[in-house]
Amino acid sequence: MPGSTVRKRNTSRTLGAAVLAAGASLVLAACGSTKDTGAAGAGGGDGTGKVGVVLPLLTSPFWQSYNDYVPRMAKSEGVDAMKTVNSNSDPSQQITDINNQLNQGVEGLVVAPLDSAAIEAGLDQAERKGVPVVAVDVAPDKGKVAMVVRADNVAYGEKACQYLGEHLTSGKVVQIMGDLASVNGRDRSEAFRACVKKNFPKLKVLEIPAKWESDTAASKLDTLLNANPDIKGIYMQAGGVYLAPTLQTLKSKGMLKKAGQPGHIAIVSNDGIPQEFDAIRRGEIDATVSQPADAYAKYGMYYIKAAMQGKTFKPGPTDHDSTIVELPSGILEDQLPAPLVTKDNVDDPELWGNTVT
Repeated sequence: MPGSTVRKRNTSRTLGAAVLAAGASLVLAACGSTKDTGAAGAGGGDGTGKVGVVLPLLTSPFWQSYNDYVPRMAKSEGVDAMKTVNSNSDPSQQITDINNQLNQGVEGLVVAPLDSAAIEAGLDQAERKGVPVVAVDVAPDKGKVAMVVRADNVAYGEKACQYLGEHLTSGKVVQIMGDLASVNGRDRSEAFRACVKKNFPKLKVLEIPAKWESDTAASKLDTLLNANPDIKGIYMQAGGVYLAPTLQTLKSKGMLKKAGQPGHIAIVSNDGIPQEFDAIRRGEIDATVSQPADAYAKYGMYYIKAAMQGKTFKPGPTDHDSTIVELPSGILEDQLPAPLVTKDNVDDPELWGNTVT
């Protein structure tokens, strides 16, 4: 499909096996006539009608890329998507945006929640109007959605931990965290912390709660480095907002050394944006986890159309190299592949970050 760079790799995790062992054997099968598993919206029609798309922010290159993919993927999936709405990092504004879209008569919503708890108010509004919702990137704590389209964020923290642990024998490492009101921030932070404690006890984790804010990341990192000039590694949970301020802060202190040089600080990021790839090529950072902006847009559209048609899904492996799992809340989540990118594979043309400028 034009614009699609979805990877066809065998990246199924042990979680998929655990789901299957629990007895879920029917895979990504559209089951419009089966009992509602909690994945279906009102739907029941032919999948036509206007679809609203609500973004969390547009200050990150990652979300700018996702925004660019939305109309292309909507067209390829046969979805009549309206112009995207940007909530500007404000959870309250996001609820207002959802209500405005509902008042315009949309028959489906694709939303990237800012706050896993606060989004429940918007989901309740949609349910009262019988409008199905697909959540992208962030799973809600409560509320009804047809599907969550998201990569395994626990794996993000674990991959960052493993990379740093394998390249550093001891010393202090910093994780610049996201917003802990978001399940993404919580998953990445807890996974990184737990992995280091279990597997690399000679590493000491220092933490910066930065709420996905670049200015906060820069100021707190500056303060931390003043007190800890012997930092050996950094884990940035969102390269789209943390890459530039982190590199600028290190450069201002004379601490930005290229990979292979004495004093190099090993840095692992999350997002997979072109700017991170360029930083890897320059030796300024070492790795990033490629969060699939293209697949988020593609399968957000795929699942909202299915929900508008009244189709349901069950846990298990999919036909697009991912696994649908049931979250503790009962919500279903399609966990898409998110590969680790290093200097060894940074030029892979199948990575979405190599298809945009």
